Amino acid sequence: MAPHWKDHRAHVDTLVRAALDTADPGEAVRRGFAQHADPKTLDGYGNIWLVGCGKASVAMGRAALEQLGDGVAGGALCVPPGQERADLAPLALYPAAHPLPDERNLAGATAIGQVARNASGGDLLICLISGGGSAHLMLPTEGLSLDDLRAVTQALLLGGAPIEHLNAVRKHCEQLKGGGLARLAAPANVWALILSDVVGDRLDVIASGPTSPDPTTYADALAVLERYDSLDASAAVTAHLQAGARGERPETVKPGDEALRGVENTIVGTNTLAVSAAAEAASALGFTARPVETPIEGEAREVARQIAGALAERTAPDPPFAVVFGGETTVTVRGQGEGGRNQELALAAALEIEGREGVVIASFATDGIDGPTDAAGAIATGQTCQRAREIGLDPRAYLDDNDSHAFFDLLGDLINTGPTGTNVNDLAFVLAYSK
Repeated sequence: MAPHWKDHRAHVDTLVRAALDTADPGEAVRRGFAQHADPKTLDGYGNIWLVGCGKASVAMGRAALEQLGDGVAGGALCVPPGQERADLAPLALYPAAHPLPDERNLAGATAIGQVARNASGGDLLICLISGGGSAHLMLPTEGLSLDDLRAVTQALLLGGAPIEHLNAVRKHCEQLKGGGLARLAAPANVWALILSDVVGDRLDVIASGPTSPDPTTYADALAVLERYDSLDASAAVTAHLQAGARGERPETVKPGDEALRGVENTIVGTNTLAVSAAAEAASALGFTARPVETPIEGEAREVARQIAGALAERTAPDPPFAVVFGGETTVTVRGQGEGGRNQELALAAALEIEGREGVVIASFATDGIDGPTDAAGAIATGQTCQRAREIGLDPRAYLDDNDSHAFFDLLGDLINTGPTGTNVNDLAFVLAYSK
């Protein structure tokens, strides 16, 4: 039986669940251990230490401990607030804020740095890395403060800087990013299990590459501040980057660095896997489904136009069909409202598809937290704008004010998953139904 429009909300929920099941961090870690070796072969190391950061660190830590048994000497995890009470002995858990770091992040990053320093040449340091790790691993370089890094991070986020640009700055202002964690642990062996939240799965960008070489330079980081008019965000950061560009600061870890000799990086979960799982779920529901290989990137409003264009360009097969996109957009904040990149994408899409019958565009963050809101994303249809106007809402005004959360909340069209404990970027769906 062909899927029916009246069930579109349930269909979106099914696709969301399929993506999240595939991105489960515990399963990802177990896949990593299975690919690497029988855990018993890890017995040859002097001590095994465990560190982790990001929104999935508790689930990843629990799965790693299950694999290693009593073989862990100790370690530390930065975890989302509220998860620090989890029982993961012998690991110490530190709550850490996201996306703007605070004193808690500093405490957790300091502890992780100390674990790395404690590892000796015959030891193995296992690093569990997931989305949000850049904010968690906040340990300023000498001469910079927490407030300096917060100011610059805030300025770049508000300016719509993509994650690779933001991380280029972070790597040149902090101790653990840009291969810094591997450098601290050397000459110990390092094995990183990585749940990718970055389009293209670039190791140097995921969590700002704590165990990978960094291709960016101080000059690149300085250029980012210039591009996003953020040179005045922190005088100390700008001066630090200028000094680095003049060769007065040590660079981040580069390819071939001795610190990387004993490092192995294993990606255990990706956006691509989640997109494929959602497309398979759509096929099972009766849609002709297609995952899109090219990731979505750029300003959320522009991406909404591109996704809406998939409806106009696709003439065969006939509906019902589903197109599944993955990636991560950005938002340049100009208004005073509250929202996130996925909700903004959905609101812009609602305007693009206004009046069309049997069409759905939905977008959500796999971590369940879209921007500074309690929603993961939102659902738009060809009737969204009409429904809004019937209750006195102006869709264009809400979009101009970056107030997508209030808009969809009033319509009852938010996607609410709660914090998922994982993060493999965002997914967006186009569903087209038969008339």
